[in-house]
Amino acid sequence: MSIRVAIQGAEGCYHDAAAREYFAQNSPGEEIVTVPFDSFGHLFDAANHDASLLATVAIENTIAGPLLQNHELLRESPLTIVGEHKMRISHVLAALPGQKIEDIKEVHSHPMALMQCEQFLHMHPHIRMVENFDTAGSAREIAEAGTMGHAAVCGEYAATLYGLDILARGIETNKRNFTRFLILADPLLAGELKSRPDMLDKASIVFSLPHTQGALSKILTILAFYDINLSKIQSTPIIGCEWEYRFYVDVTFDSYARYCRAIDAVRPLMSDFRTLGEYNSTDNEL
Repeated sequence: MSIRVAIQGAEGCYHDAAAREYFAQNSPGEEIVTVPFDSFGHLFDAANHDASLLATVAIENTIAGPLLQNHELLRESPLTIVGEHKMRISHVLAALPGQKIEDIKEVHSHPMALMQCEQFLHMHPHIRMVENFDTAGSAREIAEAGTMGHAAVCGEYAATLYGLDILARGIETNKRNFTRFLILADPLLAGELKSRPDMLDKASIVFSLPHTQGALSKILTILAFYDINLSKIQSTPIIGCEWEYRFYVDVTFDSYARYCRAIDAVRPLMSDFRTLGEYNSTDNEL
């Protein structure tokens, strides 16, 4: 049986690479089939209606910050988090074989990737930057069209997949560029994919609070009492409710039983509470 994983972007993109890395580590020997979608909205729509389809979704980047759109799509989805994968994002400059950097007139890529490589690209002012929808998609278009004089900023995996030569490696300005990806599954499959409760050490939750003094501090105090560590807290305004906020929180813990007691203690103080997933952290990947 193959594992089908929905990704955003063309084959060879960073989502594709992250999905393959994660399942190679956690399901060795299984065939991985990635299913590309052109937007996160389409990805969630497909995975929401196909219980056999898993998903790999970027949730935050060390440079660009949180992907708030994906926080909301996950909250509105029945999917649950069964794992995470943190991957170093390293860009290459890739073009059709037989060319040098001096031959390149245009470089195509996603605007975020171009921004992350500005320092390198400014060293080559003869190259014009052209924004495109995807890093791997840019590499694929150049390969399929056989366009000389054009290059793509993409991952090494995409360059190799589409038969391009790598003209320069590690061209990103900030070398501490990591993206955290979530692995999502239908609740019916989640039990088969995640670890036993005694092995879990991380959870993602979402909730809203009334606009009253000290509402959030009470939650944090209770979590601290149970030795629950907050590794991330992200707030977003609730549309239509002035000055009320929704909180996306990641917590880590040493004891799953103590985590459950902490959640039981804070739930009466929250509204619209939902556990997005309980899984194993991957802090040791960095």
